[in-house]
Amino acid sequence: MTKAIPTIQKYMTTTPQTVGKGQTLAHAMKMMDEVHARHLPVLDGGTLVGVISERDIAMVQNLAGSNPEALKVEDAMSQNPYTVAPDASLDVVAQEMADKKYGSAVVMQNHKVVGIFTAVDGLAALAELLHTRLGVR
Repeated sequence: MTKAIPTIQKYMTTTPQTVGKGQTLAHAMKMMDEVHARHLPVLDGGTLVGVISERDIAMVQNLAGSNPEALKVEDAMSQNPYTVAPDASLDVVAQEMADKKYGSAVVMQNHKVVGIFTAVDGLAALAELLHTRLGVR
């Protein structure tokens, strides 16, 4: 008997911290540090407009003369983030993230951010599935 492939909802981080596009990079960095996150969905008036990652911030900080107190999240964020529904199949999302080298998928329901699924969440899912389905220890 084959078991059904789980959905993203089982492994996503629910109600992730978000940041406004007009906030400073310094504010986003502080938020990431406080909640131990590497990705933040970026909102504009409650609407998802991007995602910012530690890597995005690091790239901007490496530019000569950049000031995280003056630069805005929208200056460093990735636009058009990869989004999925909570009932998206884990294998489909993992394959898309691997193929496109995405670090995260923003989970959306009724046009609202309800979660985030990151590569770290994917590794946790892999470990759980190996332990429970293959009996690997």
